[in-house]
Amino acid sequence: MFDEIMRKFEDSPSQQAVIRLLLERGFSVNDEGRVVSGGIEIPNTGIAREIDVDRRVVDATTDAILADEELKHIFQNISAIPSLRDLAPVLNLTVLTVDVLDADEPGIVATVTGLLADHGISIRQTISEDPEFTDEPVLYIIMDADLDGEIINELRDLPFVRRLSIE
Repeated sequence: MFDEIMRKFEDSPSQQAVIRLLLERGFSVNDEGRVVSGGIEIPNTGIAREIDVDRRVVDATTDAILADEELKHIFQNISAIPSLRDLAPVLNLTVLTVDVLDADEPGIVATVTGLLADHGISIRQTISEDPEFTDEPVLYIIMDADLDGEIINELRDLPFVRRLSIE
């Protein structure tokens, strides 16, 4: 899906940057063509400054979104989900990051969370990046417990795991 969306803006790398930002941040576009997070309007100048484009590029991108029924449906229904990942150090939580060989392989989340559950580890949040929206999707597991060596070795030995990191 991500590739299809980006193809619609293939003639404008600046508009692609706007699209990427909207998707990464979970910003939507309202009926007036304004970028919003929930009911809070995000000024186009702020978006433009963030990705180093002219404000008019943001205007043109939101106009194009509203003119395309498929894009309009996507960008009027997207929303942000609060993440504990960046708060983990402050809240004394552990973040397990799992880089996988093939994110399209079924059962990755179930296998990792099942292994943690088998060891009595309670999970506070999982964030699984969508392979359609990012080049190298990663699975983040946020939990209260520290991981011992046995669990780390079991996770590392899973056939789909490329790399693990623990923060």
